[in-house]
Amino acid sequence: MIKKILSFEEILKGCVKNDNSCKEMMYKSFYGYLMGIILRYTKNPSDSEELVNDSFIKIFKHVGGFKAPKNPEELQRSFKGWIAQIASRTAIDKIRSSKVQFYVDDLAESEHPVTQVSVASELHVNDILNLLNHLPDTQRLVFNLYEIEGFAHDEISKMLNIPESSSRVYLTRSKNKLRTLYLNTMVNSYEKNG
Repeated sequence: MIKKILSFEEILKGCVKNDNSCKEMMYKSFYGYLMGIILRYTKNPSDSEELVNDSFIKIFKHVGGFKAPKNPEELQRSFKGWIAQIASRTAIDKIRSSKVQFYVDDLAESEHPVTQVSVASELHVNDILNLLNHLPDTQRLVFNLYEIEGFAHDEISKMLNIPESSSRVYLTRSKNKLRTLYLNTMVNSYEKNG
């Protein structure tokens, strides 16, 4: 029996029709992509797998509501953005349901000037994820939402039920901490190799 190679558009249509083989192809195609997104939010590998699977459940449930762009060449990119948003919101919901407390005490903005983090091009994705995993949960969450997912501070404040100013302070603190972690990593690397 010869299997026909399906286009992405055909696989997507199959998922809308609840075709299990198309769902399996979609799952295998985007599992790694969604895992990369989820790993920015959680440190625990078993939680990550669970969140990826929960994301796929939501994706398959709502795939009929995906608004495909008119230009077919943009279909896959648009779909990736759509599923990335589902995955990040699934991770945020999990964090919220775990009753992580977002503390607003001693967050005076004037105490912490805004800084920029510059990352050397040699830094690998795993190194960046490792640095992010050293951040406190709230700082990591705000950093991911603002710098990686592209949400504005007003959106983040609504998602996390914190004041907008707290979102800005958490971002500043996360950047300061990342800079310190990065510099320590580079110094340790230099001492080992130098």
